[in-house]
Amino acid sequence: MTQRRTIGPHAVNRLGLGCMNLSQGYGPADEVESERLLHRALDLGCDFLDTAAVYGEGHNELLIGRVLKARRGEFTLASKCGFREKGANARAIDGSPASIAGTLDRSLSRLGLDHIDLYYLHRPDPETPIEESVGALARAVEAGKIGAIGLSEVSADQLRRGHAVHPIAALQSEYSLWTRNPEIAGLAACRELGVAFVAFSPLGRGFLAGGYADPSQLTDGDMRRFMPRFQPPNLSHNLAWLAEYRAMADGIGCTPAQLALAWLLHRDRDLIVIPGTRSVAHLEENMAAGAVRLSAAQVEALDALVNDRTVAGSRYVPAIQATVTTEEFA
Repeated sequence: MTQRRTIGPHAVNRLGLGCMNLSQGYGPADEVESERLLHRALDLGCDFLDTAAVYGEGHNELLIGRVLKARRGEFTLASKCGFREKGANARAIDGSPASIAGTLDRSLSRLGLDHIDLYYLHRPDPETPIEESVGALARAVEAGKIGAIGLSEVSADQLRRGHAVHPIAALQSEYSLWTRNPEIAGLAACRELGVAFVAFSPLGRGFLAGGYADPSQLTDGDMRRFMPRFQPPNLSHNLAWLAEYRAMADGIGCTPAQLALAWLLHRDRDLIVIPGTRSVAHLEENMAAGAVRLSAAQVEALDALVNDRTVAGSRYVPAIQATVTTEEFA
C-alpha cells in the first residue's frame, strides 16, 4: 500500500498532522513541547500540516510560521478561512468574499509567507452561496496567494457546486470508526470529482485511543466536556464497546490509536488522515500505524463493533451541529 497521496499538485504522506490542539480545544498546551513535536513530525516524514486562522485566535499559524520557518520546503501547508476573527461577532461564520480576502492576508502575515499550499473554506456560510466563497478563493489562486482550494464540512451537493466554479483539491470532514457520515455521500462525491478526502479527528477526539473513561479528567478548556458522546448516558454506552475494541487491538498487536488509523487506511485507500496530538510519543505511535495490516475479516469485525448504530450521542451540541452541512444518517 503506497504511503503517498495526491492533494492538488502535491504528493503527501497519507498520515498528516492536525495542528489545532497545539493552540486550542483540549486545554493549555506546552509551547516547548509543541515546537519539539512539529520538528519531530517533519523528521518522521509527516509532511502535510493542517492549521486554520481561527485556531487559538491566530496562535496556531504564528506557531507554525515561527517554528518551521527554516524548514518550509519540507512540508505541504493547509490553512482555513471562513470565521470572523475580531469584533463582537468573532468566530461567527463568514464566507463572504471580503471576509475570505481579509482572513487570507492575515494568515499569510502570521505565517510569514506569501503563499499557502491549500486553503480551505472552514465552514459553509448559510448567508453566502458556496459559489461566491469559492469564487473569492479562485481569485486568491489567480493572485498567487494560495495554490489550491479546499472545502470543509460541506455537503456533497455544495462540493459539486463549488467544484463547478473552480477545481476543489480537497474535502475535509470528520471521519473515523465512530463518525461515518462521509460514507453517506462525501467519499463518493470525492471519487467522482477527483477530489482528495482529508479525515480529521480520526481518533474520535481521543476516545478511540482507548484511554478515556472519566469526564473529571478533562480540564476546563477541553471541548469534550460539552460533546454529547462524552456525556452521560451516552458515555457509559460507548465505554461498553470500547473494552472490546481495546481487546481487538491487543489481539492484532497494535495500540487502539493505531487500530483506528489503520482501519481508515484500509477502509479507503485514497484518503489522507490528519490525527492531532500534543505528545511526541503519541505522534510516533500514530505514524507507525501505517505498518499495521488488517485482514478483511478484521475490518469487518471493526465495522460491526463501532458504527453509526452502535455509537451513542451526536457529534456536536445542536448549535455547533447547525454550522456543518455534511449529510446525516436518518
